[in-house]
Amino acid sequence: MSKRIKFEKSSGNVFKDLDLPDADELFLKAKLGFEVFQIIEDRKLTQAEAAKILGVKQPEISRLKQGRFNHYSVERLLTFLNQLNRDIEIRIIPSENRKGQQRVVAV
Repeated sequence: MSKRIKFEKSSGNVFKDLDLPDADELFLKAKLGFEVFQIIEDRKLTQAEAAKILGVKQPEISRLKQGRFNHYSVERLLTFLNQLNRDIEIRIIPSENRKGQQRVVAV
């Protein structure tokens, strides 16, 4: 005998699912911050090395690694990505019959 588990389908944005204010901005910061964190990890940079590249103090890198992206503006996270040798491309395209959405696609 198995119990049925109730669940709710995600919108794809956990912040929106939690009904948080500024959910789209929080989601964008999380995606950008994760990209910064992933590059640091992929390059096997120490926190001191990453801090020097990004022009911040080591505790800022620790904050990034902890996923505390809400402490940064979207612009600052984009600047971090540029300092890690990433180009940023923003495309604005029509959205068919729905409210537009923001996406971060890393290649």
